Amino acid sequence: MAKDNMQEQINEINRKLDLVLDEVMAQRETRQSLEDLTSDLTIVGNDVFKSTVAELENAGVELDGEAVKQLVLKLIRNVGTLNETFEMLESVNDLIKDVAPVLTQTGLDGINMMHQLEQKGYFDFFRESTKVIDNIVTHFTAEDVKMLADNIVTILETVKELTQPDMLKAIDSGVVVYKNIDVKNIPEYSMFKAIKVMNSREMRRGIGFMITFLKNIAKETEKKIKS
Repeated sequence: MAKDNMQEQINEINRKLDLVLDEVMAQRETRQSLEDLTSDLTIVGNDVFKSTVAELENAGVELDGEAVKQLVLKLIRNVGTLNETFEMLESVNDLIKDVAPVLTQTGLDGINMMHQLEQKGYFDFFRESTKVIDNIVTHFTAEDVKMLADNIVTILETVKELTQPDMLKAIDSGVVVYKNIDVKNIPEYSMFKAIKVMNSREMRRGIGFMITFLKNIAKETEKKIKS
């Protein structure tokens, strides 16, 4: 019985030793593979370096070993900065991916709006408006524009007064009366008939209006001259 237990222990020990040996052999093979890879990469690196140096010499470029060393040292010292830069570039790239659909939709909306404006005739309107501006520029001189600038306040004040409700009603009444007059069949008045008509209430009110209007114009003109 004791011999059986001893044999089992020996077999277990042998099994474990086999596992250990297998692991050692695997590590040795891995190390050998790494050494071979390192050797191959060293050879390739040397060849690349020599080829690069030769090409630089052929191109007339002098390679400063000290400068290269300083560059490598700076790169090593600024690895953190380089990582931040790459992270920032990745963030910008993500931002571009997010913004691109919005910009595309905005562009499409702009194109649709321009199409609608064209359909409604806005572009044709502005195109024809340039002819109006061109006619104004060719018709008026620089002195005319200067005078317009000097009197623009007075002009706007006049326009403001003309657009008041009472003035618009008076102008509208005058236009309506003029439209109702048959200018081709205006009756003739003799002196006697004219004097008789002037005695009517309407004519007296009309004459009174004209006299009052002329008197007020004279007063306003005097104020303008004095000021």
